[in-house]
Order: sequence, then structure tokens, then C-alpha cells
Amino acid sequence: MAGLNKTTLLDWYRQMVLIRRFEEKCAELYQQGKIGGFLHLYIGQEATGVGSVAALRPQDHAITAYRDHGLALARGLDPKAIMAEMLGKRTGVSGGKGGSMHLASRELNFWGGYGIVGGHLPLAAGIALKAKYNEEDEVVLCYMGDGATNIGYFHESLNLSAVWDLPVIWLVENNGYGMGTAVDRASGQVELHKRAVGYGMKDGGRVDGMDVIAVYEAISDAARYASKNGPVLMESMTYRFQGHSMGDPERYRSKEEVQRYAAGDPIGKFRQTLVEKYKDVAGELDKIEDAVVATVAEAVEYAENSPAPTYEDLVAHVYAD
Repeated sequence: MAGLNKTTLLDWYRQMVLIRRFEEKCAELYQQGKIGGFLHLYIGQEATGVGSVAALRPQDHAITAYRDHGLALARGLDPKAIMAEMLGKRTGVSGGKGGSMHLASRELNFWGGYGIVGGHLPLAAGIALKAKYNEEDEVVLCYMGDGATNIGYFHESLNLSAVWDLPVIWLVENNGYGMGTAVDRASGQVELHKRAVGYGMKDGGRVDGMDVIAVYEAISDAARYASKNGPVLMESMTYRFQGHSMGDPERYRSKEEVQRYAAGDPIGKFRQTLVEKYKDVAGELDKIEDAVVATVAEAVEYAENSPAPTYEDLVAHVYAD
């Protein structure tokens, strides 16, 4: 925890709790039919998102797949605009046309969630190529699930990033399952970070993805390396407490397994760390939690009262008639 002050740590706690409460509210709204399409929750993975984003500078870039709400919040997108997007409203971050899986912010260099598994990996390589070609001091942090590591996009993107020494961190959020398939049933090499050797890039190893400080320190090291030397492949060992999506019957894992991981809840673990480090901090943490509940309620009210997109919105921002 060296070099991290109390204000920073409390803000990380706020972000983690905000992600948890936001996602819980999204689950409620989905069940009420107010959120359509698919919904992939980040509950359980908050430490990975908050810790990794905290290691980035404003000029750095983040890009991810469809489990993107938590990362969008960690990067600083407005909860009101995110919730409006979830409800398909005109005031959403993508004008109500993207929904749950397509959150983005040009201003914050957050280049979105993508619904196609691994479809964003070539884009991450392209952003990193742009930075290197223009001699810009920028690093790209590209998130992917473990299930994305066995497809062509993965091979092509990582291979070229090594050929061109691109400033990109390939971060596998290994939550144990690609949809409903366990890693050891789909991958010959289950320690996915070791694939770095085959591409001639730095092996960043594994980090405890349920420990926000450990994630921050690991990604900070990786970013310093990538900015000067080229790509890094690493794993954050985490776990999702909910199903792959809201429609997941979860027949592939036992309740006992979920309960075992839930005992190591990253928010509860971080709260305990703060309580042990700072005297009388519990009251401050309680106030943070209350404020987060109010923030989420305001976001829902804003979204529900926002207008729906119009026909003019539908046909705007297209390249051809």
C-alpha cells in the first residue's frame, strides 16, 4: 500500500461499491423488462476493474468486451448517462442505440464494450499502433475473458503486437468460465499468461483479481514496461458471482463453489483492509455506501425520465443511406 493515500483508497472503495450497487439495480431493471437484450454483470470482478483502471493515465486507452458496465464506471463515465444507455434512452452514452454491451467515451479514451467475442482485440492493436506510429506516450489496456483466448482474433492481435512492439497490455479477466465452459475443458495450457512465450512478448504472470491493490500494482508495472518495450500478456484471477448473463441457468457450477468464492468478496476484503489500516474509518465507509445508493437511485430516475431516441437519431451517424 506504499504510496497510496487514504483519499485514493477511499475513492477506490466508492468505485467498487458503486459498481456493485449499479449492477444489482440493473439486474432488477432487467427483470422488470426495462432493460432489453443481453445483460452481463460485473459483480465479483470489481477489484480487477477498479485496480487496473486506476493504473492508467488520462491519455491511456481502455477497451473491453460486453461485460463493460463496471469498467465504464471505473473509467469515470457518468452513472446517469450509463443507466440511460441501459434503458435505451437518448441521453445515454451511445444515444440509446448501443445498450448494455456498447458503452464508450471518446473524451475518456474508453473505446467501448463489444458484443462479438474477441472482436475488440484487433482494435486494441490498432489503437496501440496509432500511438506508436505518432510517437505518442500512450498505453492501451485491453480486457478479455478467458473464453476469448482460443480464437483467431487473439492469435492475430497478440502476434502483430509483438512483431511491432506495440504499447498494449493484454489482460485476461480469468473468471474460470467462457460462458459455461471451464478453462481446463477448453485450453490445453490453463495458465493463459504463459501463452506470452509463444508470441515473444513479456509474460506478466497472474495477479489476485480479488485484491484491488495487488491489481493496481501489477498493472502499473505492466504499463511502465509496455510504454517503453512493447506488449505484455497477463491474467487477473477473478470470479463472477452471477451467471454469464441474466439468462444463464448456471448448471455448470455448484452453489457451494459460488459460496466459496463469495466468502472472498473483493469489496468485503478491501473494507476489512481499510478498517485495519485506518482507525475509525468504518463510519466513513458507511457514508460512502449510503451516498452510492443515492447516486444509483438518481441515475435510475434520470434514465426513466429521459426521452427515447427519435427516427432522426436512428438514421444519424451512418456512413451511407
